[in-house]
Amino acid sequence: MNKKTITDFNFENKKVLMRVDFNVPIQKRQITDNARIVAALPSIEYILKNNGSVILISHFGRPKNGFEEKFSLCQIQNELEKLLNKKIIMAKDCIGEQVENLANNLSNGEVMLLENVRFHSAEISNSSQERKIFAEKLSSLADIYINEAFGTAHREHASTTTVAQFLPSGCGFLMEKEINFLHNSIQSPKKPFVAILGGAKVSSKLPLIESLVQTADKVIIGGGMAYTFYRAMGYEIGKSLLEKEMIENCKKLLEEHAEKIVLPVDNAIGEIDFDSMTLQGELQIVPANKIPQHLEGLDIGQKSIQKFQEIIATAQTVLWNGPMGIFECPATAKGTFAIANSLAETTQKNNAITIVGGGDSAAAIKQVKLTDKVSHVSTGGGAALEFLNGETLPGLAAIMEK
Repeated sequence: MNKKTITDFNFENKKVLMRVDFNVPIQKRQITDNARIVAALPSIEYILKNNGSVILISHFGRPKNGFEEKFSLCQIQNELEKLLNKKIIMAKDCIGEQVENLANNLSNGEVMLLENVRFHSAEISNSSQERKIFAEKLSSLADIYINEAFGTAHREHASTTTVAQFLPSGCGFLMEKEINFLHNSIQSPKKPFVAILGGAKVSSKLPLIESLVQTADKVIIGGGMAYTFYRAMGYEIGKSLLEKEMIENCKKLLEEHAEKIVLPVDNAIGEIDFDSMTLQGELQIVPANKIPQHLEGLDIGQKSIQKFQEIIATAQTVLWNGPMGIFECPATAKGTFAIANSLAETTQKNNAITIVGGGDSAAAIKQVKLTDKVSHVSTGGGAALEFLNGETLPGLAAIMEK
């Protein structure tokens, strides 16, 4: 990576504005998953050990009209204090006189957490001038800017991109790790390289599929996407998810890369109540070309699981992005969880590089407690997908070159 990173700076007596992603799930004021906070700790601790101070800035939720208590980052303060074993100075805002005074009085080794940056509409404004004015106020608090929020790197917001116009800037350890893992998985993977793509829509992953068929040895396609490929093959798909406008794209991919693209050979079908995520009636397993008109595909079948597992078992690099079915429903989670287990096994047996591309895949592998059994689980769903698609991430582009 040709961008400056956290190790390129001298933090002695410096105040560092660090953009983190503390948008964590909270229920009844209790954090249910602190993974994103934990992921930022190495960068925070590195600056503190090098005699600097840290001013943390993050968004949380989607506030619409200024301050809303349910979106206050004060809910993060206690967890951060426990993890760092250090008192955290909590600001009542992210700009203004009180924040400036706290920042001016910040001593080496201290950490301050600013209030939710999205309480100010200028953070996500469509006006570059509004973002610039807001970013200048944020940048006045510090000497150096470190972006450690990969999960928001695909957003052109004041605190993720514009601040870098006013301060020397670099990537944190997490951002650097994310970029290197995802880049290497596409550009220079150890072979055999197997990509597994799931999720709902071909349209959202078409550029990624087109890229992967050039570099991967096998591209496994499951989830809702598979049914549009089935229709391109002339199969009846019942009530299964279909993107009619993508049928021709799927036909072309199958014609040009038939030896690489692997589709499910059987499916778990039935009816599901998406409000309660419960199965209605019995789940049936049928061949890929035998889906009845009144039912829909909800997961891959056992023969598909075995076929996919055999391919994954040969791999030296595996990239997984997207579930194999409706994994939020226990009855139709079997395929997705089987893929998660296969990645963990391949990591151990083959010493393979296994990368989970954020989003639902990350949620699924966490659900079966295998996060630490694969090489890397991305903290960014949308950011990971856009990066893998070859799109420029504004939050990365804004960082200074080495």
